[in-house]
Amino acid sequence: MASKATSKAGPPRADGNALHVPVLLEECVNLLGPALTAEAPVMIDATLGMGGHSFAFLERFANLTVVGIDRDPEAIELAGERLARFGKRFVAVRATYDDVSDVAAEYGRAGRADAVLMDLGVSSLQLDDEGRGFSYSGDGPLDMRMDKTGGPTAADVLASADKAELTRILREYGEERFASRIAARILAARAAEPIERTGQLADIVRDAIPAPARRTGGNPCKRTFQALRIAVNDELALLRRAIPRAIEAIAVGGRIAVESYQSLEDKIVKREMAKGATSSTPAGLPVELDDRAPYLRLLTRGALKADAAELQANPRSASVRLRAAERLRETPHTA
Repeated sequence: MASKATSKAGPPRADGNALHVPVLLEECVNLLGPALTAEAPVMIDATLGMGGHSFAFLERFANLTVVGIDRDPEAIELAGERLARFGKRFVAVRATYDDVSDVAAEYGRAGRADAVLMDLGVSSLQLDDEGRGFSYSGDGPLDMRMDKTGGPTAADVLASADKAELTRILREYGEERFASRIAARILAARAAEPIERTGQLADIVRDAIPAPARRTGGNPCKRTFQALRIAVNDELALLRRAIPRAIEAIAVGGRIAVESYQSLEDKIVKREMAKGATSSTPAGLPVELDDRAPYLRLLTRGALKADAAELQANPRSASVRLRAAERLRETPHTA
């Protein structure tokens, strides 16, 4: 499962990194803060990245311990350097975020965390490094793995998938209406030469999408690159496992906050939180059954979005959707 990570000594390369701007930081602090009032609270930052959110929480809550989870060894190293000043109050664990309940069992108070924060999607560390292959704005190797130590790359997927599979990936994970056209162009292009660079793929996608459709809706490559990233990293399957486990990982009275950046993620988060906030008492009974009462209380009305000030300061916050909930009781199957 998870492995504890240690950072190397040296200058804090991630400290003050201008490219890393935590999204909806104040909202996250306000939503999770009431759960961090114990003598020695524990918060799990399930998507550590460069440690921006963790840094803010550690600064504001003097007795807080943050356990940061990330599958990316580089993120673990950089965040470890940045947060080294907090000593034993910060622990980095290399794992995927569906290991959150195991991490809570090992590092939490009585096996539970007081709060869990999840900031989904690709981090600034990954997006701004052309060598990672996440961005369509430059030219780099088509990698897209959040953990570069193993597994197929985006180039591998493009080289091996047939037209039906490529179309499914683009349509299901990117909600791309021109999925079939793009898949056909990819097959034609790879027959001539391997597709190994982000610039190659971006050109193929632009040529496949009709000119009128390219004039609206932002960069036409966005959906294809999103779809490949999700497929390479198995993100939605991880998230479906992670959200219920994260809810289980928090103590009664604890809180969870999740930031999503595209509709497929937000639907999963919304469904799991709504499930916990809904009574399962059979219709028609005059009283609420104790073991069927909601085990979550929603803390946001719908999803919070970035306001004008945040959008101006941090354009990457444009698509964020923040949902949060409080744990009211044990869930039925653990009671």
